[in-house]
Amino acid sequence: MSIPNNIVSIHPYFKVHPGKLETFKAGMQAFIEKTKSEPAHVYYEFTVNGDEVFCREGYIGAEGALAHLQNVGELLGEALKIADLLRLEFHGHAAELEKMKAPLAHLNAAWFTYECGVQR
Repeated sequence: MSIPNNIVSIHPYFKVHPGKLETFKAGMQAFIEKTKSEPAHVYYEFTVNGDEVFCREGYIGAEGALAHLQNVGELLGEALKIADLLRLEFHGHAAELEKMKAPLAHLNAAWFTYECGVQR
């Protein structure tokens, strides 16, 4: 499988409010269903550690990542009623991240620029 070299990954970490974990987990499927229809999504999955939830997600280019955030915006708003966003990271090539910084400046995210790696 060939993976594009302009992947942008989003790494949000949520802390679910006490007693709301099962509600949050139930809502994960709605995020997945919305994301399935996005042509630029490469991977999208949730992992859970106690009351912390991590979403590992990757998109083809900045445009794909931005389209995703717009697509799930309403769902994210609902999720943030029962969870706090602990940390938000964007990872990718500098040129792709630069396209995202202005429209997402309000998110107080951490920006990680790709340096090197290996793919199959």
